Amino acid sequence: QVQLVESGGGLVQAGGSLRLSCAASGGLFSRYTMGWFRQAPGKEREFVAAISWDGGSSYYGDSVKGRFTIARDNAKNTVYLQMNSLKPDDTAVYYCARHRTGWGTMQGEREYDYWGQGTQVTVSS
Repeated sequence: QVQLVESGGGLVQAGGSLRLSCAASGGLFSRYTMGWFRQAPGKEREFVAAISWDGGSSYYGDSVKGRFTIARDNAKNTVYLQMNSLKPDDTAVYYCARHRTGWGTMQGEREYDYWGQGTQVTVSS
């Protein structure tokens, strides 16, 4: 059974930084594209970033380009999301997820098969 566990969320002031981690177990982590999504209260889940199985390709949602960076360490079965220049609009629950195939837009929720429970990120103004 694949398990994804996010950590690193918290409260930060606008302009600050956080690094989220997602530890994977129970599957062949190094073979899969991984992604991050977020969901703010009253809003739909939004694509944030994705990274290919080998780290060679990365993808970002328009709202986070230039501020967030996704990375992975296959030896540690972990994917990271470095978030800089945080804004109050970044407040959300952040989820990591495993992509089904590694092919597609990378931005659709249905392209992912396993999800973590999420970690709360709150950015104060």
